[in-house]
Amino acid sequence: MSSQRSQDLETDGHQTVAVRPPRMADGAGMWRVARDSETLDLNSSYAYVLFARDFAPTCRVALEGDKVVGFVLGYRRPAHPDRLFVWQVAVDANQRGKGLSGRLLDDLVAGARTDGSPIEWLETTITDDNIASQRLFASFARRWSAEEHVAALFLTDHFPDAHDPEPVHVIGPLSHAPAAAEV
Repeated sequence: MSSQRSQDLETDGHQTVAVRPPRMADGAGMWRVARDSETLDLNSSYAYVLFARDFAPTCRVALEGDKVVGFVLGYRRPAHPDRLFVWQVAVDANQRGKGLSGRLLDDLVAGARTDGSPIEWLETTITDDNIASQRLFASFARRWSAEEHVAALFLTDHFPDAHDPEPVHVIGPLSHAPAAAEV
């Protein structure tokens, strides 16, 4: 699986969703999905375009036709290139409950593992009240036969506003790609 790969995913009986690394033109759609989620910290539109340009191998978009309906943003940690940090995952409301977030993560990690040095660990931060994300990453750990460890990382004192603390979830080692039926 290469970073140029596109995977078609059937999301219901009539529509398919293609998953691939983002292109700069996808940045606006990624920003829209993040804004419409009403749960993510919305970054500037510039940040989404920048991720699509500079971090495409460690990001994915889900497209229904030409419309971005989901994305995952990640990057390899510079001091630990065997670790993939997942920054944001979001899908449009009409795509939720179809396993698309999990499939985006699986495609991202499987692709990143073949596009460079192996990804052995996945990291993300999740606020304590974000049960959906906690379930998403716990499910990812099960599919990849990996352990999930949670520890304090970003505390309220680290933020200049009233941001909740974000513990780090470390998943690994990632030993194998999941079977498609496991998603």
